Amino acid sequence: MNKQATPREMQRAATTVGTHEGYMPGFGNDFETEALPGALPQGMNSPQKCEYGLYGEQLSGTAFTAPSHQNERTWCYRIRPSVKHSHRYERIDVPYWKSAPHVVEDVTSLGQYRWDPVPTTDEPLTWITGMRTMTTAGDVNTQVGMASHIYLVTESMVDDYFYSADSELLIVPQDGKLRFYTELGVIDLEPKEIAIIPRGLLYRVELLDGPARGFVCENYGQKFDLPGRGPIGANCMANRRDFKTPVAAYEDREEPSTVTVKWCGQFHVTKIGHSPLDVVAWHGNYAPVKYDLRTYCPVGAVLFDHPDPSIFTVLTAPSGVEGTANIDFVLFRERWMVAEDTFRPPWYHKNIMSELMGNIYGQYDAKPQGFVPGGMSLHNMMLPHGPDRNAFEGASNADLQAEKLDNTMSFMFETRFPQHLTAFAGKEAPLQDDYIDCWTSLEKKFDGTPGRK
Repeated sequence: MNKQATPREMQRAATTVGTHEGYMPGFGNDFETEALPGALPQGMNSPQKCEYGLYGEQLSGTAFTAPSHQNERTWCYRIRPSVKHSHRYERIDVPYWKSAPHVVEDVTSLGQYRWDPVPTTDEPLTWITGMRTMTTAGDVNTQVGMASHIYLVTESMVDDYFYSADSELLIVPQDGKLRFYTELGVIDLEPKEIAIIPRGLLYRVELLDGPARGFVCENYGQKFDLPGRGPIGANCMANRRDFKTPVAAYEDREEPSTVTVKWCGQFHVTKIGHSPLDVVAWHGNYAPVKYDLRTYCPVGAVLFDHPDPSIFTVLTAPSGVEGTANIDFVLFRERWMVAEDTFRPPWYHKNIMSELMGNIYGQYDAKPQGFVPGGMSLHNMMLPHGPDRNAFEGASNADLQAEKLDNTMSFMFETRFPQHLTAFAGKEAPLQDDYIDCWTSLEKKFDGTPGRK
């Protein structure tokens, strides 16, 4: 005789959003979210008539025929189709935001460079007008390479909106909080976090607590992805669950507005009569995302020697060459140093990749002085660099106990392309003219004596 189980009620989650209010966890997931009940069609993408009188529209981040594991698109259900957010365009000048190829004849990119923080200002600067390009690499027209920027924001965008048809933006705040109102939801961003805004996604940026400064990597090429962990396995480094995508949010606002578009390095503006942030519901895997850098779990040597800095890769944008990135985003954060009989800071090296570094807070172990929070450095392809004399002597003579490298967070935008300085980087930004001298006092220690160290 069969026994029938007595139905039992399980305790259910109070919200379908997850443990972070307003965000859905995961990287590259297929999400679905609606700001009004029943606004999201089920079982199909394009019903004959959408609920609430909405329009169905697809935003494609890859070619239609991209392999399924790389195919990215999002279906949006919006108050107006996006053709209503576009009118006749007028070319405008955004003088400090540059795109590759951009080679300035009287600025030399060959060299080791370091900058103090670009100072904040009382000048009214929005997310667009406050962008200051430091370097460019590759070619925006053929969708390879990148640009690195400093942003200085002193005022919010009001009824002004922006999207880049050229690139996705990786945003690294250093000072001040920003709010990104996007077509697909709202992201609040502060130092020690990063965000990725996809190519073609429309948004506006507001200040939350005064002036803001930070770094931007503008990626012209294939999208950022998590690096393969190889023998490391399924865990550590950046874990997918720690990335957060916003839930649906929309505006139904009838006010004169502007939309600025970056397209092939040029900027154009169009005027419309309403807010374009009118997506009531959406589903898909092409969406903005933020990530808390404090959740990055570093791995490293636990006996001897110093792994390549690629061990600290958070995100990578691949190129057509296997194992060689269009861009790597690398994080150097607090961690334990335990390797025995080992020179623990980064060693001296020349690299096929070009390395642009920024300091979010604290002190970087290879440069105890000079590389300050908000500052940047550039070591272009095949140019030697490494610890200064103080760092070398300290690490060479230290009593090698287990040591916590604390109060430090810096990053690197690394690319396979040479990074060319802009006129702003070469002539206006606070360049440390004496940076190259940090290696001058390194001594010749060799004397031919066997056994001498």
